Amino acid sequence: MSVDRPNESGWIGELGGGVIGRPPYCREVAESGHVDPRIGAVLANTLLTMPTTTMNDLVRMRANLLFDGPDARSKLSKFWVLLVLASCIAAAGVMADSTATVIGAMIVAPLMTPIMGTVVAITTSDRANLIRSVLLVVGGAAAAIAVGYLMGLLAAIPIVADTSSQVAGRVQPRLIDLLAAIATGAAGAFAQCREDVADTLPGVAIAISLVPPLTVVGLTLEGGQPSQAWGAMLLFLTNVAAILLTGIIVMAMFGVHRHAADDDPTLSRKTAVSVVVAFVVIIAIPLGLATYALSRETQQLSSVGSVAKQWVDGTDWIIVDVLNQERQTTVVATGPLPAPDTDELRVLLDANDLAGLDVLVRLGPEERVELPGN
Repeated sequence: MSVDRPNESGWIGELGGGVIGRPPYCREVAESGHVDPRIGAVLANTLLTMPTTTMNDLVRMRANLLFDGPDARSKLSKFWVLLVLASCIAAAGVMADSTATVIGAMIVAPLMTPIMGTVVAITTSDRANLIRSVLLVVGGAAAAIAVGYLMGLLAAIPIVADTSSQVAGRVQPRLIDLLAAIATGAAGAFAQCREDVADTLPGVAIAISLVPPLTVVGLTLEGGQPSQAWGAMLLFLTNVAAILLTGIIVMAMFGVHRHAADDDPTLSRKTAVSVVVAFVVIIAIPLGLATYALSRETQQLSSVGSVAKQWVDGTDWIIVDVLNQERQTTVVATGPLPAPDTDELRVLLDANDLAGLDVLVRLGPEERVELPGN
């Protein structure tokens, strides 16, 4: 690479056989050391200019996401068949504790379609399709829960957090789940607005996870764990809220609303957006509380674990686990008899600002048998 000195028209250089140039005001900045406001304007224009959609893009999105027109019956039958099949696959994957099967259900599940259809209907002030899409989301969610409940009746044991890691991973949503769903929802809306990145939609379907949490709701209800069912339902609502919010924002950035027909006077776009924002805020409250509680629980378990290790220090006993079981902190220890004095553990806990914490200690004495060889 060879670079020449600035000339009257700007900086001229050669890179790979081509010529690079820069505007005169860039040369002025280099010489004077002062920032020319024209540079900021150029950068702002580059960063803020978004590609806009065309009327053809809106027609394509409506055809893909809305359940109206002459193909409505075909679209509805496809939706319900795929939803029931995806729910069966998801429930079976959760029951078998199979991640691969659950991922397959995410790809098959069609529930993202009416949710994004709701976004398009709000953006274009289409009241009829808004109602239709919302009803499909609600009906589809109810159907997935019902399938999960019925599949749970076939299980030999209750399918709950203690028996399936697939359940355990979906019953304690946190704020980080909302943040992940927001990013994923934005990717999904972007893929709808830009046909050239539509191949990312399977990845979006996997990341957002709509049907598996619903089947977990049904399975845990059948297993007698309503609190876990609520956690899984909260995860689903979190994902829906994130898709709606980011979908509206992304489609507004792409100017989808500019291609809509005359606004329906019975549907205020501003009111609909306000409802979505309120929905997200309401969902964020229990997520924030759950995140705080989980963080506090994690810190508490860490403190108890450190104290428990001090308790068995100098003995042949080891701390196997420190966990919360049925909302009670439990210390699991094992070793040869005699067991360490549990009163000493209580004293250590009290001395480490854990005086108000009830702790259950499970001791598993070891029996060692030596089998000498011949």
